[in-house]
Amino acid sequence: MSSQSFEYISNLQYRLKAVRDQLKAFQSGEKYVRMTEERRKLIRDYERQIRELKKELAQARRETVTVRNMWFGAFEDLEEEKDKELAYWKREWEKMEERAVHAESQRDAAQDKIAEQRQKIYTLETELEEEKGKNLKLTAQLNHDYENSSLPSSMKVERKKIPNSREKTGRKPGGQPGHTGHSRRKQTATEVIQLAPPQEVIDDPDFKKTKKAVVRQVAGIKLLVPVTEYRADIYRNSKTGERLHADFPAGVTHDVNYDGSIKAFLYLLNTECCVSIDKCSGFLSDLTNGKLKISKGMINGLGKEFSEKTKKERKELFHRILASPVMHTDCANARINGEPAYVFVRCTPNGEVMYFSRAKKGHEGVKGTVAEEYQGILVHDHESTFYKYGSNHQECLAHVLRYLKDSMENEPERTWNKGMYSLLREMIHYRNGLEAGTECDESLVSGYEKRYKELIQKAKDEYEDNPASDYYRDGYNLYLRMDRLMKNHLLFLHDRRVPTTNNEAERQLRNYKRKQKQAVSFRSNQSHDYLCKGMSMLVVMRQNESNLFDRVSRILD
Repeated sequence: MSSQSFEYISNLQYRLKAVRDQLKAFQSGEKYVRMTEERRKLIRDYERQIRELKKELAQARRETVTVRNMWFGAFEDLEEEKDKELAYWKREWEKMEERAVHAESQRDAAQDKIAEQRQKIYTLETELEEEKGKNLKLTAQLNHDYENSSLPSSMKVERKKIPNSREKTGRKPGGQPGHTGHSRRKQTATEVIQLAPPQEVIDDPDFKKTKKAVVRQVAGIKLLVPVTEYRADIYRNSKTGERLHADFPAGVTHDVNYDGSIKAFLYLLNTECCVSIDKCSGFLSDLTNGKLKISKGMINGLGKEFSEKTKKERKELFHRILASPVMHTDCANARINGEPAYVFVRCTPNGEVMYFSRAKKGHEGVKGTVAEEYQGILVHDHESTFYKYGSNHQECLAHVLRYLKDSMENEPERTWNKGMYSLLREMIHYRNGLEAGTECDESLVSGYEKRYKELIQKAKDEYEDNPASDYYRDGYNLYLRMDRLMKNHLLFLHDRRVPTTNNEAERQLRNYKRKQKQAVSFRSNQSHDYLCKGMSMLVVMRQNESNLFDRVSRILD
């Protein structure tokens, strides 16, 4: 069978099916009822149109008769009324001329009034735009917190609950079956109390003593004050009258001296634990039942003593940080004798840190610190001063994400900030997910850089179409900075040694900020410098020593 015959038969079958369906509709009566209803609707519609046309025809006939009668009357009286009509139209023309003159004067007055109103509207719109800008600026300032700016989290009064990605497991809290427990470590007993057997055991001779026992300890703390007294007999020369006695050990210079354990206790309590000098002295006095009452001057002088005795260690620490390929740097405000001062922190990704007390910021604050001679990669929070030092730079992306979030909140109509926020988080997630020793994929990095440039171009277009407000330019300034310093924002994708944030310096500065919060204001630049030097060594010692107290005791002994 040819294809044409097949198509012809198929067409006939389709038509036959359609005819059968139509026949079924007629046989069931449904088609007839529907057609009858449609016919009735059509008849009613035609009847309505006929009635409307008849009305229009009657109206037209009446109007024709009226017009014809009026025409005949006007034609008959035309000659008689010609003179009167001319006089009438002359008077009307004069009146219209007067009205036209009056209307022109009114039009000029209205145009002057419109111009005045437009000027007022323009002035009001200008003032409104300025007030909107002020409102935007104030709103941005109110919205600044630790999530979208460089403000510390302690500045936020109403803390918002931070969500996490943990899901409920339905298990009870505490240790889980199969997990190795961490029991309390038993101590060497200084006193053993044997408990008497219960009365039931004494009364029943069937109970026999076993070789096992249940041992439970009660540990306490008691501060002892061991005192070593050195005695040296005095000898007198009967001929010359010269008096001599044996030499005392080094450090035993006063009638009462304190060893390194007491000094370390007071120094760590004051510096590491941020306890005031008065409370340190009072606490030690309470612990020793009033036997030891250390003066404020001695406690205050421990910082100088510890600083002078750790010069060699600090010098070695300085050179280790200087040799590190990557260094974090940051700065915090301080107060010395009521005047503003600054603390600079220089640290490595592995936690080695040095604090420096300075009276000024900028290049004056960098002098004498590790950054002055450093030749590696600096990680910082976009401090323009630091761009003069080091061989390369990485911007802290944690701060950039906060600034982008601030721009999203105060410029919701823009899209570049949302795209850049998502892109930076994607890049950071990719970089953090790489295994140790694995370099970033060059093709993927190229794609990230391309998307970065596209978002910068989008920001440029958006700010050209809708310029930034004079009262809120943080988003615009951020776009300019990210455009100008693109390499310094994406350096972490090209060098695995470079971290994505400056959080290491931020964490190290918290140690000092706690002390500053407790001290409020330091008495002198010298004591502040001793504090910074001592804190530098305490951080390193805590990492390398199992017992910080013992290490500090040996230094101060």
